[in-house]
Amino acid sequence: MSEHIRVMVVEDHHIVRQGLVALLNSVPDIAVVAEATNGQEAIDMFQQHQPDVTLLDLRLPVLGGVDVLKRVREKTPAARMIVLTTFDGDEDIYRALQAGARGYFLKGMRTEELVEGIRAVHGGKTRIPAPVAERLANRLNGQDLTGRELEVLKLIVAGKANKEIGADLNISEATVKTHMNNILSKLGVTDRTQAATTALHRGIVHVD
Repeated sequence: MSEHIRVMVVEDHHIVRQGLVALLNSVPDIAVVAEATNGQEAIDMFQQHQPDVTLLDLRLPVLGGVDVLKRVREKTPAARMIVLTTFDGDEDIYRALQAGARGYFLKGMRTEELVEGIRAVHGGKTRIPAPVAERLANRLNGQDLTGRELEVLKLIVAGKANKEIGADLNISEATVKTHMNNILSKLGVTDRTQAATTALHRGIVHVD
């Protein structure tokens, strides 16, 4: 087994996970040594098996992919982890790479690209496909929302009016309007509906 790249697959959808496992096990220099179906299991299985490369979905039960990245790398800074997801929002990409992902792939990619990416990351390289890199560049060129602005934005996405947001956050309605104006400016939109749509599209806010 020493000549194989030892891979762990973290994916909560059974059919997708089994397909990935079968696909990777058919590649001569790759062997799947562990599978996990939720975030906490991923952390436990990583510690137990110490895979060379981990394929990790972002949206997982119990604990999300970004939190898994952070916790695994706290104990094992050299952990080589690749995000494999359907989420292509620039904020999703940014958070995952900030947490230490060595690659960020979308599930629609070709098999050859995935296998090459696993080999590259195993060799110490980083792999970010061009479309993902472009979205990341857009994110880095933008302005960060403050913690309070993010709280307000989440409540906007939840459909709450300014008065309700003020009550929930224990701030005045005038302060909510100030945050709202800052959010619109930073997101480059003109109204709260566009703000909510943009927040969801970019992965700034998720609806469970």
